[in-house]
Amino acid sequence: MSEITLEFKNLTKEYGEKKALSDFTTTLKPGIYGLLGPNGAGKSTLMNLLTDNIKRTSGEILYNGEEILKLSSRFREKIGYMPQQQGMYDNFSGERFLYYVAGLKGVKRRAAREQIDKYLNMVGLTKDKGRKLGGYSGGMRQRLMFVAAMLGEPEILILDEPTAGLDPEERIKIRNYVSELSGERIVILATHVVSDIECIASEILLLKKGKLICKDTPASLVHSVSDKIYVKYCDHAELKELMKQYPRGNISQGEDGIRFRIVKDECPDGFEAESQMPNLEDVYLYWF
Repeated sequence: MSEITLEFKNLTKEYGEKKALSDFTTTLKPGIYGLLGPNGAGKSTLMNLLTDNIKRTSGEILYNGEEILKLSSRFREKIGYMPQQQGMYDNFSGERFLYYVAGLKGVKRRAAREQIDKYLNMVGLTKDKGRKLGGYSGGMRQRLMFVAAMLGEPEILILDEPTAGLDPEERIKIRNYVSELSGERIVILATHVVSDIECIASEILLLKKGKLICKDTPASLVHSVSDKIYVKYCDHAELKELMKQYPRGNISQGEDGIRFRIVKDECPDGFEAESQMPNLEDVYLYWF
């Protein structure tokens, strides 16, 4: 089986004079791609264009060289989508909800049963499949939505803020499921929780005001800001002034007092170069 490819060529979406997405161009192959950017950066627009929920202004999206608009339902069968908002029926059991989703996707009953059993077991919900959704916790609902996205064995998996509102344990579970299932499929993961993708993403796509400003591996992105991290130790009185001057500064407790950390091209007066390795959150603060 040949490797799947997903190409975006000059993809643009306009709302009047505003460009929600502008000349977005890149090629994705099997792996995990993290979409990072502030609100309004174009992440949701990109996912909605890929799922054909909104109409593009111009540009192309090619799946294995073919325009997805021409492929129509044949392409949609290849997609698994986990939305940020959970649309569930609280009086359904978890299992009934999954059979309902499988029916909407056109998955045949026998295949649906096999996939539901497999993925419920994978996410640790087999014993809860008969419970009403109204009794599910937030983490259980997110795991069930992940199973729903996997029905039909999609080649392209789109995850919109899959760990929003979850505690650290549930976030790690979702992150591990994503990593385990990436394999031969393309996974697009949009999130504000930088740590969710730092250790599992093949590449990170940085979006700002509708434009793709950078696409690289997490390691390369982190290395690019390694000489731009500066720190200053201060007391509470000085901290207030520093926060006014550097509103995106990062605060932590250090052995020598309050540790105020910033990301800038040049070292400001009173700061010193950071000796510790930066992380992807520093990259985010630098660009946004």
